[in-house]
Amino acid sequence: MPRALITGITGQDGSYLAEFLLSKGYDIFGMVRRSSTVAFNRIRHIQDRIHIVSGDILDQISLITLLETYKPDEVYNLAAQSFVPESWSQPLLTGDTTALGVTRLLEAVRCVNPEIKFYQASTSEMFGRAREIPQNEATPFYPRSPYGVAKVYGHWITVNYREKYNLFAVSGICFNHESPRRGLEFVTRKISHGVAKIAQGESNKLRLGNLDARRDWGYTGDYVRAMWLMLQQNEPEDFVVGTGLTHSVRELCQIAFEHVGLDYRDHVIVDERFYRPTEDFLLVADPSKAQNKLEWSPKVDFKHLIEMMVEADMEPVKSQLVAYPAVTV
Repeated sequence: MPRALITGITGQDGSYLAEFLLSKGYDIFGMVRRSSTVAFNRIRHIQDRIHIVSGDILDQISLITLLETYKPDEVYNLAAQSFVPESWSQPLLTGDTTALGVTRLLEAVRCVNPEIKFYQASTSEMFGRAREIPQNEATPFYPRSPYGVAKVYGHWITVNYREKYNLFAVSGICFNHESPRRGLEFVTRKISHGVAKIAQGESNKLRLGNLDARRDWGYTGDYVRAMWLMLQQNEPEDFVVGTGLTHSVRELCQIAFEHVGLDYRDHVIVDERFYRPTEDFLLVADPSKAQNKLEWSPKVDFKHLIEMMVEADMEPVKSQLVAYPAVTV
């Protein structure tokens, strides 16, 4: 039975990856920080089938201890401060976790067992002010936020450890990927949850930022499959993962509201407070390398994804189990 260590297992990506690896027969160890506020809601349905272990991406010794104790064959580093607007409020924390945390984990792999296969979660935010459209593995980076800058560091330190120490270490440059488990601070989930509240008569208006902002949005369940495929190759390589299509926030609103029989124009209010401090240029993936070498392609299209998210939010809204925070776009 192969063993995998997942950092960030309580997050959206970690929960879907854990489900996927369970379906492949893995023994899974999910790293969480010791805290009185750790939320297990995303993995509660599989919690009795995985091992929750204590560690911290900020603590080198804890990472070494985890690798020595549980002896994973694969490590998936999904831990990060991953909300772009928050990285402007907490740039130092973002750098310490999202950038230096990668070095700590790679160094632990190198010291404990350099045969461990390592996956680093990179991001399209590294392209930022994109130099070319669409973006592929050779497109130069031009990040536009502390989060994007930190991810560039994490990406390149992974490349350097691969080349210097001959580690099987790869980066998946994933474009935006969403699901019903997306945090409420992200615009896709803010919209799906807001639509559910309006459909239930608990609200009437939804305040958003730039409706013309466009993203390459896909389904998280598809993207974790690509992560796994990268570690099954004969040689370590980096891959861009995305749909190759973009959609606007306006289009997202239209699909979400129409799914419950409403017109978004009757409910959406544009509020400039929710604009990003710096807007990215058009970010759209060229996933041809992943399609050719990994034989990977997304299975869930954009419309189905948004409808899935709205449907999932209808029941929690009825029982008022979730909050409704503001978000920037």
